[in-house]
Amino acid sequence: MEIPDFSSVKLQRPELVDFEGISMTHYFTDNWEKVKNFQARPDDILIATYPKAGTELADNLPTSPRLIKTHLPVQLVPKSFWEQNSRIVYVARNAKDIAVSYFHFNQMTMVQPDPGDWNTFLQKFMEGKSVFGPWFDHVSGWWEKKQTYSNSLYLFYEDLVEDTGREVERLCSFLGLSTSVEEREKISKSVQFDAMKQNKMTNYSTIPVMDFKISPFMRKGKVGDWKNHFTVAQNEQFDEVYKQKMKNTTVKFRTEI
Repeated sequence: MEIPDFSSVKLQRPELVDFEGISMTHYFTDNWEKVKNFQARPDDILIATYPKAGTELADNLPTSPRLIKTHLPVQLVPKSFWEQNSRIVYVARNAKDIAVSYFHFNQMTMVQPDPGDWNTFLQKFMEGKSVFGPWFDHVSGWWEKKQTYSNSLYLFYEDLVEDTGREVERLCSFLGLSTSVEEREKISKSVQFDAMKQNKMTNYSTIPVMDFKISPFMRKGKVGDWKNHFTVAQNEQFDEVYKQKMKNTTVKFRTEI
């Protein structure tokens, strides 16, 4: 549900299209009937994030059920997941670091629209004109769903960076994984950013539509890297937009640790 087969894709950047009120590209909507009618199972584990927030975490979990990764906003998730009461893990990352990471990602992959320069991209990001829709609606939509759907866990990327062992323990407990201390330490080490950056399963270095000369898929993974990109004026504008867009949700983020 996350990465279409791009092996035969001609390298031509797509245009953004409005799809059920969400900005998308045809790469993710061409087979929408299949996505919509996807049949989830009760033991499925769905890992959901906004792009560049950490679905790679899933690749390091020792689970036998199906692990399914998605960037879809909550309202577009196939209804069978809710009907089957599948376990759902959402990983959220602060908006400023997401914007920076997503900008670099858009520069290096041909399956995303042309991002333009940093300021152009940031303006579009604040307007919600990014593939998979506005970050603001994405994180708050999944947060609200968590309040009524008990079989879900909402994790924060910043918490994972700050104390990986603690968050992995929470995750294993939620998923019912009876792992030993040694196994949990091994998982914690494997989901550390530097380890994932070297792992071909998580760094996507074998996918042909990404230009790693421009930027690696996994670039820095740090909390607070936005400070190296935002100007004072951009930061002030972003804070104003953020205040407006997030005024009706209780979810809180840290932009530094």
